[in-house]
Amino acid sequence: DDCPDYLALPASLKGVDEQILMHKSYAVSYNRRTRLANWVAWHLTSGHTHGSVERPQRAFHDDKDVDNCTHYWEYNNSRAYNRGHLCPAGDNKWDKDAMYDSFLMTNVLPQHHSLNSGVWNDIEIQCREWARNEGDIYIVSGPIFYENRKGEPKTLGKNKIPIPDAFFKVVMSNRGSGKGIGFVCENHYCGNNMNDFVVNIDDVEQITGIDFFPALPDDLEEEIESSLKFKF
Repeated sequence: DDCPDYLALPASLKGVDEQILMHKSYAVSYNRRTRLANWVAWHLTSGHTHGSVERPQRAFHDDKDVDNCTHYWEYNNSRAYNRGHLCPAGDNKWDKDAMYDSFLMTNVLPQHHSLNSGVWNDIEIQCREWARNEGDIYIVSGPIFYENRKGEPKTLGKNKIPIPDAFFKVVMSNRGSGKGIGFVCENHYCGNNMNDFVVNIDDVEQITGIDFFPALPDDLEEEIESSLKFKF
């Protein structure tokens, strides 16, 4: 039951550099210009929320499937910013290869440490709870660079890795009449109440220009993306 499942994949991006990479438990839309993921998508089953596989030693590593991969050492001495997972290690304890793949640098972006260890981690834990409750869910996560920002994004290191202004996560269950929820978190300390960051999936599509879950029937996609049925 390896992932990702095709239902998790967004539509092809228009006017954005995109190389699709398929790993053990997730798919990546990689941008060779920014050297960051546009999005990472995965299918989280109830069975994948359990496992005993631990984080590998010297975990972070370059992705050999891309020519212009960000290197793990570029985050050394990054102070406020961590190597932030999009598909979290905690979703990959079910399999050694899946765990190792979660530390590929194409699944990593500069994330403020207070967000990484705070509300973002809380959202990841909540997603695993939803997967156990629903049986499975589909998740897409990625960076946000606001077009109305003044000037270029801040950068990290001598190779100037762009630092996202914010991060998004959208979650979908297609069981029954379907469920959906989205989150948008600014890339700094922004509090610890998950409710403060909840939006619907349509809102995230407006912000990012990404068409999520296009493989769903249109009426189900519309219902899921406009509603907030997941409960804390």
